[in-house]
Amino acid sequence: MKLLIITQKINRKDSTLGFFCRWIEEISKKFEKTSVICLEKGEHQLSSDIKIFSLGKEEGKSRLKYIINFYKYIWQERKNYDAMFVHMNQEYILLAGWLWKLLNKKIFMWRNHYAGSFLTRIAGLFCKEVFYTSKFSYTARFKNAVIMPVGIDEDSLMANTEIERISKSILFLGRLDPSKKPEVLLKALGVVLNGGLNFSVSFVGGPSNPDSKYPEELADLAKTLNIQNRVAFVGPVPNTETFRFYRSHEIFVNCSKSGMFDKTILKACASGCLVLATSKDFESLVGPEFSFLDNDYNELANKLIKLLSMDLSEKEKLTIKLQSIIKNHSLPILVEKLAEHIK
Repeated sequence: MKLLIITQKINRKDSTLGFFCRWIEEISKKFEKTSVICLEKGEHQLSSDIKIFSLGKEEGKSRLKYIINFYKYIWQERKNYDAMFVHMNQEYILLAGWLWKLLNKKIFMWRNHYAGSFLTRIAGLFCKEVFYTSKFSYTARFKNAVIMPVGIDEDSLMANTEIERISKSILFLGRLDPSKKPEVLLKALGVVLNGGLNFSVSFVGGPSNPDSKYPEELADLAKTLNIQNRVAFVGPVPNTETFRFYRSHEIFVNCSKSGMFDKTILKACASGCLVLATSKDFESLVGPEFSFLDNDYNELANKLIKLLSMDLSEKEKLTIKLQSIIKNHSLPILVEKLAEHIK
């Protein structure tokens, strides 16, 4: 069977979507032929057997040119794919679902987000199946929805590289956008500081919009809380380098609303971090001791105080517990299941 994958970006170093190169690499092993259409192409190490077509964003083309290129590629390659796997972007299905149906091609969409609209529902109607990981995702309600493992690439954690874990260190890794709620962690750390505990925290990531003033607001909040000397705003880091942060910090915190099941949560578990998250999916997987209520910085502070006060042996037991629980969300398991459903 021949597969066409459609995604936003091919760039192994991209801080947000760099992981998808490994997904493509592993998925391609399950199909006779694999092609990819992306909006923007950057650095990658994908096999030359995988044909990649860029819509041209890296060259600064117009939105109209993207659409023209998109229709050109899906038509000229129509004999080279039997099915489409559209990653996250419903727009491509809205543009071409009718054509793929006429060509008798099977459409599969990966969409995992708490937000959606009638356009999401229309895109879903064109699909044979819609894949998701969070039971709080907008698409989880669809009749053709299929739950999937998160797909953690444990190889990317560079387990053979010696990295020292910093005592009482906390990591926030993700976009510095209001939707990710990093201010909740800052407010919790203000409470932790009042309790007299020592800690350091790294915020790794940048805003979606380069012109955003939100990171400055976070820095101002850190000053107001008098924790600025304990906080490092690292900025965006290439996906290929994030393992250094996962493996050098003791505690990982994710404040995102349930509905996305952010893969950074499970990647942090796999790398040996203790994890605290608001995700209800994560709570149902590992238990309430590793979760806190959405926006409740006081509860987060109390759980941080508990983890920061633990001795090394207690931390190691919890780490092993988390690593054993998330094994069923590895990339190989995800790829097997995707291939089974698409074929």
